[in-house]
Amino acid sequence: MTRGSRATTATLGILVVTAIWGSTFFIIKDAVDKIDPIDFLAVRFAIGAAIPALVFHRRLLRLTPQQWQVGLALGGLYGLAQIVQTVGLQHTDASVSGFITGTYVVLTPIILWIAFKARLTRMTWAAVGIAVLGLAVLSLSGVGSGGVGESLTLVGATLYALHIVMLDRWSRTMDAVSLTVTQLIGVAVTCSFLGLPGAYRIPSDPTVWAAILYTAVVAGIVTMLIQTWAQRHVTPTRVALMMTFEPVFASAFAVALGGETLTARLILGGSLILLATFVGLRAGRADTTNPDLLEHITTEHPPAPPGPDHPHHPTGSSTTRDRSTP
Repeated sequence: MTRGSRATTATLGILVVTAIWGSTFFIIKDAVDKIDPIDFLAVRFAIGAAIPALVFHRRLLRLTPQQWQVGLALGGLYGLAQIVQTVGLQHTDASVSGFITGTYVVLTPIILWIAFKARLTRMTWAAVGIAVLGLAVLSLSGVGSGGVGESLTLVGATLYALHIVMLDRWSRTMDAVSLTVTQLIGVAVTCSFLGLPGAYRIPSDPTVWAAILYTAVVAGIVTMLIQTWAQRHVTPTRVALMMTFEPVFASAFAVALGGETLTARLILGGSLILLATFVGLRAGRADTTNPDLLEHITTEHPPAPPGPDHPHHPTGSSTTRDRSTP
């Protein structure tokens, strides 16, 4: 597969992941009305981690302590983001949560700029601005007085943006499957530990279990595998822009399956997000004042050194998020 075809396949993979995430909003919103959010996440990621850990246990046994540290640390960061966002969703409207979570699009290049001295192109910043405007039109119905839910959701968005950047820097320390599984274990451990104080209460409602299994297997294992591979071939900012499709998919599922109405705001917001995505794809590569960091934010993808359990692949970005799934 050529570099160009890998990039195209990776882009389509990110869109599939984003569509799956968009499908989870109306499912999880109903589930967390019947179960504590941390309990939901603990069971969800326990299942999501146990299945691939059993399948790939031989691969995991070959990992070094340093590789385990990387995977568990990334998973812990991701787990904190999931918890903060899901708890915040209980205290604010889903539309407000969607908009605030979408600010990770802006926070990602800002973190690159602050932490790694990345200098992004004007077109990239324009695309980010259009994406934020589209997200606002599509999702914002009023942040009100800026309460607990909004604040928690903004913290979650910041953690997701940080995870995008850190996974980009660390993803090449091991193969995609091992990194995926160790992160899932890290998420499960984080959610389980933070859920201990209140004890676990899992209802017998079959709809809750359906939501747990869907989010654990499809929105968890499948999407993380696709995303971890795909993001090796695209930059963090480009991935973030592609993921602005999520509110479009979320709205489409809400209209088709959740009984919501197709409005002018929905059409306008979705159109702006599509425009932002196409502008971002044409934005070219990012630049940096530090040549040692160039490989982490460039779209040119210089190859990473192959290793025993690290097949030769181009470098690129990595986000692993079940990102704005609440």
